[in-house]
Amino acid sequence: MYAKEVNAQSPLRILEQSIHGGLGKGNLGVVMARAGVGKTACLVQIGLDDLMRDKRVLHIAVGQTLEHVHAWYDALFDDLAERTNLDAKEEARANVARHRIIQTYAKNELSMDRIEKSIEMLAKHLDFKPDAILVDGYDWSGEHTPTAGELGALRAYAKRLGAELWMSAQTRIAETGPHPTKLCAPCEAYESLIQVAIFLEPKGEHVTVRLLKDHDDATPPDTHLQLHCDTMRLVAEGEETTTPRFPAAAYTLLSGGANGAEEEFGINCEKYGLNETNYSFEGHGVARERGLVLLGDSELRRGDVSFGYLKQHMHRSYPDTPLFKKVLQSIWHQVNTAGEVFVVGTLLADQTVKGGTGWAAELARHWSKPLHVFDQEKKSWFVWDGNKWAPEAAPKITRTRFTGTGTRFLSDEGRVAIRELFARSFAS
Repeated sequence: MYAKEVNAQSPLRILEQSIHGGLGKGNLGVVMARAGVGKTACLVQIGLDDLMRDKRVLHIAVGQTLEHVHAWYDALFDDLAERTNLDAKEEARANVARHRIIQTYAKNELSMDRIEKSIEMLAKHLDFKPDAILVDGYDWSGEHTPTAGELGALRAYAKRLGAELWMSAQTRIAETGPHPTKLCAPCEAYESLIQVAIFLEPKGEHVTVRLLKDHDDATPPDTHLQLHCDTMRLVAEGEETTTPRFPAAAYTLLSGGANGAEEEFGINCEKYGLNETNYSFEGHGVARERGLVLLGDSELRRGDVSFGYLKQHMHRSYPDTPLFKKVLQSIWHQVNTAGEVFVVGTLLADQTVKGGTGWAAELARHWSKPLHVFDQEKKSWFVWDGNKWAPEAAPKITRTRFTGTGTRFLSDEGRVAIRELFARSFAS
């Protein structure tokens, strides 16, 4: 019905030219990427592409709220409609809703058997038979890791339905390297069951799409696709990258939940309806338990940094204790997948930020992430321009995953700065 308008913008349509015309009914495609790179947005784009063609889509999300998934569909639909001058926008939106069912599950609650039973229930009670099944957030290497038999049975079930099956899979750079060229962990053990695998790789302001497997082609071609880092829509060559306004429920704060600035960031997230992920570890007190993630030893080690490196880059010494080391390791998780970083603290003469908070700012600079600091002494915002700190009038939160951190000794001015940041970004 709306295929003409969609064709020009859909990354899936362009990708299908590289993967022999598409995934195919009864086949399994996997969207692979590190945390925060765009797997959810990519699956939603796949779902929207089918929905705009009057196909039925079952979207299963693990570890996400129904409101969060709805917010992604609404935001990407609005972005699509605006960029394609879509006729009868509200009619199309209603049509999308009629052809889509979203189901959410807590982590470790979903199994392959449960997916089949859910589809059978939908067919029996709602006369709903999906043309596409999207499974987002399934933990391929967790407690309920699928067996080859379970995954094969689900794929066979999708084939009986005449449905395509797409799943997301989170990768880890320690296992895949920065530029994988073939199917890798955690999906390599299921290579015979996977027809198409794509890898989303951050590159500057965009995300590139790498084909790791294309049916029986041993050497898949380069797709040359560049996608918008938040929406996963196709970016035309030379196009200025702008970020659409997403509903608050599509945003996630990455923080530590500590007293002071981090607590205030969390309070404002809850006030405006944003999601919140606070990284901590056993034995470390927090002020925010909403979205709390306790990191194990192996996860903490991913953020290892030597104290020699710290002294060289931060121009000062830090306590060489197990507790402080874990704090620094947890900060790595806060910044690693963020699209931008906001810090409340004090800028020093050597252009670093005072205290342990300074490590978050240093990581942001090292990874070339947009970095904003509210200096409580100068009572002003500053932005890192690549060479120096420049005064900034009134920053806004623009990326769907952002870090909010800072000093435990939050001043009245710092508290107001955080509150005004959220009001500028999310107040109606």
